[in-house]
Amino acid sequence: MALSVSSVVLLGILVVVLIKGGYVRIGSALTCTLFGFTLAATGLAPAINSGLASLAGLISSL
Repeated sequence: MALSVSSVVLLGILVVVLIKGGYVRIGSALTCTLFGFTLAATGLAPAINSGLASLAGLISSL
C-alpha cells in the first residue's frame, strides 16, 4: 500500500522542526515562505512542479 504525503505538509513539518531546533529564525522562515509564494506566481512554477513530481515518482519507486 502506497502512502502519499503532500509536499506542503512535509515541508511545513520540516520548517517547524527547523524553527524549534533553532536552526532557522521565524523571520527567515517567513521570508522563505513569501519567496515561495512569489516564485509560484512566475513562469517557473510549472517547471518546479514538474521537478517535484519527478522527484516524488523517483522516491516512490524505491
